[in-house]
Amino acid sequence: MMISFIIPCYRSEKTLGNVVDNIEEMMSKQTEYDAEIVLVNDGSPDNTFSVIRELVDKYDNITGVDFAKNRGQQSAIMAAIKYSRGEIIACCDDDGQTPIETVFDFIDSMDENGYDVVCANYVNRGKRSLFRRFGSWLNDQMSIYFLEKPKDVNTSVYFVARRFVAEEMAKYDNPYPYITGLLLRTTDKIGNVDVEQKNRMAGESGYNFKRLFSLWINGVTTFSIKPLRLANFVGMGLALIGFIIIVILVIQKIANPHVSMGWTSIIATNLLVGGIIMMILGLIGEYIGRIYVCLNKMPQYVERTVIGRNSGDHK
Repeated sequence: MMISFIIPCYRSEKTLGNVVDNIEEMMSKQTEYDAEIVLVNDGSPDNTFSVIRELVDKYDNITGVDFAKNRGQQSAIMAAIKYSRGEIIACCDDDGQTPIETVFDFIDSMDENGYDVVCANYVNRGKRSLFRRFGSWLNDQMSIYFLEKPKDVNTSVYFVARRFVAEEMAKYDNPYPYITGLLLRTTDKIGNVDVEQKNRMAGESGYNFKRLFSLWINGVTTFSIKPLRLANFVGMGLALIGFIIIVILVIQKIANPHVSMGWTSIIATNLLVGGIIMMILGLIGEYIGRIYVCLNKMPQYVERTVIGRNSGDHK
C-alpha cells in the first residue's frame, strides 16, 4: 500500500528539507507501505521551490509543483491531491509542527473504525494568541452550523483519507476550494486521533487576520446557502420588531396626544436597520460575485512547472 504525503509549501525554505527527510527516514523503516511525497510551492517569495528541486534530485519519490502566483493553502492542497497516487493520502504542514510519525495511528483508526477520513485533534497546541484561539473556535462553530459538521468531530490540515475521498475532492474545480467542506460533503465517516502539535521549526504562521477572514467567508459561502436563509430570518425578525414598535407608539399617541416622538430613537432605528440591510446586500453580493468569477472560469491555480515523479500527469 502506498501513502501519499501531500504538503502545501509557503515560506518554508528553512524547514521543508527537515520535514521531508523525517518522512523519508520514517518510511524507510516500513515494510508494509511505500511512500510518495507531493510538494506544492504556493507562489512563495523565498527559495522554497529551489529547495523542492534539491529534494526531487535527492529522492526519487517526490513530485514538485510550482504555482505561478500565490493561491492559498487550500488550492495548494487541491493540487497536491490531484498529483497523488497512493491508496492513502496524508496531508501535513511544511513547518515541522505536524507529528507525522502518528500517521500509522491514523491508518489503524481508519481500519478499526471504518473511517474514510481521520483528522488530527490537537490536545496541546502550545502558546497561541487570543485572536487565533477565537478564530479557531469561530471556524469550528461555523462548520457546525453552516456545513453541518458533527460536534464531536474536529477537522484540521493534518488529515489522512482514503483514495476515493481524494478522487472525489479532486473533481472540484471551482476557484474557491475549502478542504473541510469537501471532506464533509464526501463522507460522514470522519474520526479523530488525539495528537500533540510540535513547535514550529522556524518562521511564523502565514495566516493573518485578512487570510483567516477570507478563509472563513470562503467556507461559509462556498458549500452552504444557510447564510442567505439566516439573512431572510433576520429580515423577518426586524420587520416583526418594527411592527410591534409601531403598534406601541400608536397606542402611546392615542393614550397621550401630547407625547412627542424623539428623533434619537428614529435615527438609531434607521442606522440599525440600514446597517443590517447593507450587510445582507453584501452577503448576496458575495454569492453573486462568486457566480460571476466561476462563469469567467477563473482557475483554481496556475502551474508554472511540475517536476519529479508524477510530472508527466495532468498534461
